[in-house]
Amino acid sequence: MARRTKAEAAATREALLDAAEEVFLEKGVARTSLEQIARHADMTRGAIYWHFRNKADLFQAMLQRVRMPFQELVEEIGDPSVTERPLEAIRLACLKGFERLEQPRYRRVHAILIHHCEVFGDIDPLAMQNEMAEEACGALIDYCGCAARLGHLRPGLDPGVAGELLQAMLGGLFHDWLRNHERFSILERGTLLLDTQLELMRAPPSG
Repeated sequence: MARRTKAEAAATREALLDAAEEVFLEKGVARTSLEQIARHADMTRGAIYWHFRNKADLFQAMLQRVRMPFQELVEEIGDPSVTERPLEAIRLACLKGFERLEQPRYRRVHAILIHHCEVFGDIDPLAMQNEMAEEACGALIDYCGCAARLGHLRPGLDPGVAGELLQAMLGGLFHDWLRNHERFSILERGTLLLDTQLELMRAPPSG
């Protein structure tokens, strides 16, 4: 009985987050009330307060479902030896990220954060975007530094600059795709751009 109750509570929480996604996308975060989310989920506002302190807490939980820490994507590759090929680790981790972004939930939530969210109370979308970008850029710089130490990075290319170049390319691709997601596949376009960028950064074959 206790296990079933716990499972039911988890299902209720997920249903509330699903409802929040849909209402936030339609109305925007600032113009959405907890009452509207509860009604959309066919629940009471009390159910929301049982699981979340306030709208900001609910919003953070919604974002958490689609967070993609770079190291987590590397681990998802399932090949520990890939860390010995840091540029390939970057490539495969980014492809994992592209695949996730093409899932409807990932696209919806990122669209909410970028296009449907204003500064409101404890919700600061720009700070959240900066946190995600800084985490990704830091990881890219670390992997480029490892590539440089192994002689895999083009001579004379600073690892910090290489990481920032990748971040700028990926960020531009991401924002273009969110605005025009029906026009192109981020996996297909991203693979082409990423492979081209990495080839330009790669050390030429010796001999």
